[in-house]
Amino acid sequence: MADSYTSEDAQQILQRAIARQAETGELSRQQLLEIAEELGISPETLTAAEQEWRQHRQETADRALFNQERRRRFRHDLAKFAIINTLLVGMNLATTHQVGWSLYVVFGWGIAIALSAWRTFQVEGDDYERAFQRWQLKRQVGQSLKTLSSRWLKRLSDS
Repeated sequence: MADSYTSEDAQQILQRAIARQAETGELSRQQLLEIAEELGISPETLTAAEQEWRQHRQETADRALFNQERRRRFRHDLAKFAIINTLLVGMNLATTHQVGWSLYVVFGWGIAIALSAWRTFQVEGDDYERAFQRWQLKRQVGQSLKTLSSRWLKRLSDS
């Protein structure tokens, strides 16, 4: 058994010990403060770490929702592609007894669908981050406008 540990090793050991202790239930904030105090972590540092953890947890939830919405939109577009192109190929076959002009539509739109699939399932990189930030901003603005309009309507109804 080693007499000293790297900070990373100590962190992993403590995480496992806390996880084992918490298996019977959740830790209260008071218990968390007591553990931090025993480890020599100031309440301010713990509060800052807690805030970072909350922000990270919220961003993770936002990213999951963003990815879910992108995949839903892609499935919708893919369904439209399949339905419309099936109809076009069917019309082309019914009128000319061959698949001619409809293939141009299928291939052209298919390229667009393939690029959309790549963008949808690519969850890393600058393009993804920009799209996520645009979505997040749009969502925040929408929530702010919704809050303002509900306050305004409430004031009107109170008058």
